[in-house]
Amino acid sequence: MKDKRILYVSSEVVPYLAENEVSLMSYDVPKMINDQGGQIRIFMPRYGNINERRHQLHEVIRLSGMNLVVNDLDMPLIIKVASIPKERIQVYFIDNDEYFKRKATFADEEGVLYPDNDERAIFFAKGVVETVKKLNWVPDIIHVHGWLAAMLPIYMKHYYKNEALFSETKIVTSVYGQSFDENLDLEMINKVKFDGVPHESIADLETPNYENVLKASILHSDAVIIASENVSSSLTKFIESSGKPFLPFATKDAFAEAYTNFYKSMGL
Repeated sequence: MKDKRILYVSSEVVPYLAENEVSLMSYDVPKMINDQGGQIRIFMPRYGNINERRHQLHEVIRLSGMNLVVNDLDMPLIIKVASIPKERIQVYFIDNDEYFKRKATFADEEGVLYPDNDERAIFFAKGVVETVKKLNWVPDIIHVHGWLAAMLPIYMKHYYKNEALFSETKIVTSVYGQSFDENLDLEMINKVKFDGVPHESIADLETPNYENVLKASILHSDAVIIASENVSSSLTKFIESSGKPFLPFATKDAFAEAYTNFYKSMGL
């Protein structure tokens, strides 16, 4: 994987958030590729429960300052950066006071999902792509982890489809076990359609539950990784029947070789 460029876009990454399947794999996979001589970047949201002082986040003024439109509202984009100690891995943080200042990730202290999680996902997707454009860094693969990052494949295939920078970029989505039970905002589909995405491409978002958000993401990806043992049978069947190349679940001690070979099978 030497000199191959892989962009990791994740809703959660250790050591910045607590350990779970998504946050651990969003660290372990980039570290593996970094150790193999690949060039990597990691993007995640800058939630309010990330300790900026401890992790030495700092704003990148040259990348910040643009506004992103979400559902016809201008939202300022702030970019922060930090390095994972000892690994020489840079992590970019997508920030906005309206969406990410609150002191939790996806839900309030009662466990109720934030009502604007759909808009946060849209903002995150656009923020990642706009920042990578500013960096003028062309990834061979974009690897998506976690449902809050699931809008990125959709926006890449529609909103950014004419960006020459990404004309050769392949998108891989890792699918994890279900992490919320309710629906996101029922207006989500209309907010995505506002950005010129046709209804038939995102019909699953009419009922924006966990599985349907992932289905919409899978349909716009070039390949899929089943990253969890407890992915539902219905979602697994959807992946198997999608016609997309997919990698079955690989255990912690086997994932390195499996993921590397899977990346290579995509023409790297």
